[in-house]
Amino acid sequence: MLRLLLAAALLLQTPAAVHFDSNRAWEHLRQLVAIGPRPSGTAAIELARTYVKDQLAAAGLKAVEQKWIDDTPIGKMPMVNLIATIPGARKERIVFAGHYDTKRFTRFRFVGASDGGSSAAFLIELARVLKARKNALTIEVLFLDGEEAVNEIWAGTDNTYGSRHYVDAARRDGSLATLKAMVLVDMIGDRDLRIRRDTNSTPWLTDAVWDAARRQKLDTVFVPSSTEIEDDHLPFLKAGVPSVDIIDLEYPQWHTAGDTLDAVSARSLQVVGDIVVAAVPQIEAHLSRPAR
Repeated sequence: MLRLLLAAALLLQTPAAVHFDSNRAWEHLRQLVAIGPRPSGTAAIELARTYVKDQLAAAGLKAVEQKWIDDTPIGKMPMVNLIATIPGARKERIVFAGHYDTKRFTRFRFVGASDGGSSAAFLIELARVLKARKNALTIEVLFLDGEEAVNEIWAGTDNTYGSRHYVDAARRDGSLATLKAMVLVDMIGDRDLRIRRDTNSTPWLTDAVWDAARRQKLDTVFVPSSTEIEDDHLPFLKAGVPSVDIIDLEYPQWHTAGDTLDAVSARSLQVVGDIVVAAVPQIEAHLSRPAR
């Protein structure tokens, strides 16, 4: 009897594991899409930014604004990255990132449910989950502004404004040295989710994510075929930071008026959430190995 009482007391003292909850993520997505189109430099993206900050605060995290003004094809534009830091056992950092802006269109109304909305909603929920675990490295949850090109066509430097600014600022202040890995999510809401390996991404980090998918028996979603992606991970890769892009570009509604809540699903957010959370220990273990 005494053993049972002690066991019960121990269970009461042990906090329950926090799991990724797609219902929460879906509500964040619904709220963001309700704001409407959210291009960089607009009043709408300010509303989105306020929503993200408020939700992070509710999870006990403070979002720091990284502000700057960038040159774009339509003139100078104010932009803001949001950074939430979760201290770990070591100061070295793993960044989990995604963009929260939407593509600027004048021909139709573009609310970006998957493209911009899914990554932002996902990161809010992921931040809540990662805050509840004991992290071997410091975690940074990074909401990037200005991923989308201002012009119709993605070309030159008219894209990835936020990631390029973040990396440049990290070089200047010396914090790039503590940045050990970056996991990027983008367009992960597709109802018919199918994510291929990106050939630009770092192999060992890609393996960690795809291994987690195999263990979760979700390798029909994270498929072994590959493609080449240009996205917010490229500035990190150019700076020597191991990076992986988790993205579904086989999305018929991409950059159309059809990228609405009807085209995305909570299940897709859950699948990616389960895999990313399951991959974290393997990523930590790789980064904790003694240098050879």
